Amino acid sequence: MKKLKITIAIALLMCTYQNFAQQTPASEQKTGISIEGAVAHLGNGEVIENSLIMFENGKLTFVGNANTKIARTGTIIDAKGKHVYPGFIISCSSLGLVEVDAVRATNDKAEIGEIIPHVRSLIAYNAESKVVESMRPNGVLLGQISPKGGTISGTSSIMQFDAWNWEDAAVKVDDGIHMKWPNSFKQGRWWMGEDRGYKPNKDYSEETAKIESFLKNAEAYGKSTAKENNPAYAATQGLFQGTQKLYVSADGEKEILDAITLIKNLGVKHVVLVGGYDAHKITDFLKKHQIPVLVRAPHNLPEFEDDDYDLPYKLPKLLADAGLLVALQNMDESNFQNRNLPFYAGQLVQQGMSPEEALELITSNPAKILGIDQDYGSLEVGKSATLFISEGDALDMRTNQLTRAFIDGRDISLETHQTVLWKRYMGKYEGK
Repeated sequence: MKKLKITIAIALLMCTYQNFAQQTPASEQKTGISIEGAVAHLGNGEVIENSLIMFENGKLTFVGNANTKIARTGTIIDAKGKHVYPGFIISCSSLGLVEVDAVRATNDKAEIGEIIPHVRSLIAYNAESKVVESMRPNGVLLGQISPKGGTISGTSSIMQFDAWNWEDAAVKVDDGIHMKWPNSFKQGRWWMGEDRGYKPNKDYSEETAKIESFLKNAEAYGKSTAKENNPAYAATQGLFQGTQKLYVSADGEKEILDAITLIKNLGVKHVVLVGGYDAHKITDFLKKHQIPVLVRAPHNLPEFEDDDYDLPYKLPKLLADAGLLVALQNMDESNFQNRNLPFYAGQLVQQGMSPEEALELITSNPAKILGIDQDYGSLEVGKSATLFISEGDALDMRTNQLTRAFIDGRDISLETHQTVLWKRYMGKYEGK
């Protein structure tokens, strides 16, 4: 009897695990796949109305018109009336580092310390996160996972969102270091009785001097022949060698000018501006220094009373029209908002961007900025077969309904904790 009870208990636990565990990652692509008849949005500005897309061993082997006389490969998917897109890419995200904001034990996005470039998001990434899993049904299939603590927060890596562990998930390891530039003005802390208004930050010069001193010492460390091991300095050497990028979060005009001028003068090869609320005021400066911009999601209120009421909504278009390389990212601390990435891009169509220009802000442009465009970001022969099929326009939340998705040619599951609950409750009130 006792053995029977134990067996039942184990069975119940297994049922619970099946209901709430992440979907098993897909196995490697074994047979070719041909997607025929869909409207293909290539992610580079091009559209093929009646397309044929074929891939084998995780790589695209043909992208063209379905009327082309060519033998179809393997399994044929009839996608007439549907749309095909490259997988969407989110940048500067803490996906996989935080599961439940209110539960400290599940929060690994920040470490103790102000200047900690040697902290790596890679090894803290949770590939079995339910939050990461929930990105896939909206087409968000890749992401740059970055730490958030301190002034120099640590080192990011780029992951694909269908893996057993961080080793399997990694697409590009230690791609860049993330920095929060100090603000020259600070808002009063009302909870401590201070005036809510903005006042000059009296510590601004001291805070920027610390950054300058660290980067100077880090560069000198790299040139030294006899040196003690210093993990923080060692982690930054890619910035001066050109193998890593420095992602600098700054919004004000003064902060952007100060940050880029100082960092470039110190010998950092590649700088990416993150946020850039006032970037539209200094586009000539940014173009001169070839600075790409990762703009925060446009669904925000203006920062100041004299700003245009719709400035956050039109900022990405203003920067793109000025000739800058622009991509969207989500600075909201709530990770679940990252699944709305395609709808942020879709909103820009109402600001005057074409749908394909808006699409580039979450496909080929972030791929270029993150340095993964040789394999991801667009549907081109030789690139990774990381793509999805949608019932309609994937930038519209009404028609973004995925039927199939592939990462590196692997046919991934679109089931998540949310879809399980939806199916469970969808009929509860029908007919009432």
